[in-house]
Amino acid sequence: MRWLIDGYNVIRRDPDLRAHESESLEAGRTALLRLLARAHRDARDEFTVVFDGARVQGGAPSAGRIRVVFSRPPFTADDELMRLGRQHGAGAVIVTSDRKVQDAARRAGCPVLTAEEFLRGLSGESEPHRTYSRPPTGQADPGDPATEAGNDRPREKRGNPRRLSKRARATARALRRLRRP
Repeated sequence: MRWLIDGYNVIRRDPDLRAHESESLEAGRTALLRLLARAHRDARDEFTVVFDGARVQGGAPSAGRIRVVFSRPPFTADDELMRLGRQHGAGAVIVTSDRKVQDAARRAGCPVLTAEEFLRGLSGESEPHRTYSRPPTGQADPGDPATEAGNDRPREKRGNPRRLSKRARATARALRRLRRP
């Protein structure tokens, strides 16, 4: 599986990584890459970490299946993540908390993890509370056209109400893959 990671977005969501970044941007990037190297469990997984800007200091990219990409002006890391998401489609998981990038990734068919979910998965914390795509029985969905047109009764729902949405199942699969010992 290919992991496409918004580097600075993940760094700024974790207190330890943020502390390293306060020393220097390079220290923050290095701390994130070390975290990924420790968590890298499956040889089939490839991590691509995308950062804004150009590499200021020298230094070889990290070893193994972790690749570092710097966006080149006029493009941003978000633009690069969206491009990579379109290129790889459902074969990649996008890790970002940026809504614009998440929406573009979903349009490309990529599962999406927020930076917080990704960090929880790396740390091995228990699985977060499952959310379902449908409202509980008896409650109308405010975005449903059947209820907006003045019809008080919600339209009949089909399918298993206990089953997660396709998007939520893809996210859960990605998280399980991270937590694998």
